[in-house]
Amino acid sequence: MTATPWNWQPAGPRRSELDASLIRLDGPDTRRFLHGQTSAAIETQPPGSWIPTCCITATGRLRALADVLVDDDGAWLLLTCGDATSVWQALDRVLFPADQVRLGPVLPAQLIAPVGDATGSLPESPAGRWLALENGSGWLLGSRLVLRTDAALPLWMADRLVLSPQEQERWRIQQGTPAAPGEINEDTNPFEVGLANRVSLSKGCYVGQETLAKLATYDGVKRQLRRWHWQSPSGNSSLSAPPSALFSAGDGGDSSSRAGQITSALHLGDGLWIGLALVRRQALERTELGAGEGPQAPNLQLSRPPTFLDPPVGAGRQP
Repeated sequence: MTATPWNWQPAGPRRSELDASLIRLDGPDTRRFLHGQTSAAIETQPPGSWIPTCCITATGRLRALADVLVDDDGAWLLLTCGDATSVWQALDRVLFPADQVRLGPVLPAQLIAPVGDATGSLPESPAGRWLALENGSGWLLGSRLVLRTDAALPLWMADRLVLSPQEQERWRIQQGTPAAPGEINEDTNPFEVGLANRVSLSKGCYVGQETLAKLATYDGVKRQLRRWHWQSPSGNSSLSAPPSALFSAGDGGDSSSRAGQITSALHLGDGLWIGLALVRRQALERTELGAGEGPQAPNLQLSRPPTFLDPPVGAGRQP
């Protein structure tokens, strides 16, 4: 068994940067409309609220991760992961003339977060609230910044060096943050990838509600997200990428005992790999699973991501 790679921290004051998208919705029915089209409770939230949510299909599958920023005239839908164009098209298809909602175009944005040293003294918005930046350039969501295209970084963020793509992906995997296309796609649901806090099971009817309520009521979540790592014994990995299928260690790759699927993988050098995987519930207590077929298949070490929230059990039952 290799030493854990999960204690890595970026050196010095750093920041992560991710591409995001914004969709503006205006009109008195905006909150009601988003309430019915996303997984979180939106309708009763007051202006100034910031609500993490999911854009899902009618069968409860993930289309995108989003945040709703409610204001006096409507709301901004911030898409942090997923296909913004498909989300816009899905919203447009269900808008009717009677709905008092105007749907704006997809606009590019950036999501910026401080990581590494000296994060404790940085500005933050109050819990569940957004703060507008000067000159309408963006918003502060907790400690994260949302910036419109070409907006200048505030000085207190600009002096933090940006993570390299390799570092940013390592940080994401270490936290267990799901991303498209590996973990966020129309084959996964929010409970499988640890996003139970973005789903309301008590707000009434919405797109995908019936499926998600059944999963909660009947303990129907069949797999969960886990981290994995593997160190080549020689220190030099001959793998260009790990196999996609996971099997119970020692079963020789018997397809009848398939235990999961690798969804993300990153080679850190010197034969060390890390990644994420969706592991079937019968194998969730395992700390080691084989990747691929045959006796030479590498055995991956598994652990629970620190940000993963357990699926609700029984919460979908009606009183």
